[in-house]
Amino acid sequence: MASRRRPRRRRSRIWSWLANGKGRWSDDRKNPDFGSSFEDFLQEQGIAEHVNAAAIKHVLAWQIEQAMKEQGISKNQMAKRMRTSRAYLDRFLDPNNDKVQLDTMQRAAAAVGRKLRLELA
Repeated sequence: MASRRRPRRRRSRIWSWLANGKGRWSDDRKNPDFGSSFEDFLQEQGIAEHVNAAAIKHVLAWQIEQAMKEQGISKNQMAKRMRTSRAYLDRFLDPNNDKVQLDTMQRAAAAVGRKLRLELA
């Protein structure tokens, strides 16, 4: 009669990491990309500038939305303060839309009582 015993599972990599007590993985697999940064990866792919621009736009839209929530400003009120349409405000607040003009960013910041600060790094 065949045994119905489950086969032993191997210890996970986490267990091995904890077991050796040195804070290193105990398996000998080498990762050729170990040590490279995410920024290096973006540079190699040729998309670093696009990703940075999208990240800046995403953060700016999030900051404007947070300021609107803190002050209790609706989108309609915000559009009136910016002297623009509600549809344009929706496009401005859309983190996936990176086509925003500098004057629009300044008007949005002023509408929530903030200043826009740009600097070259």
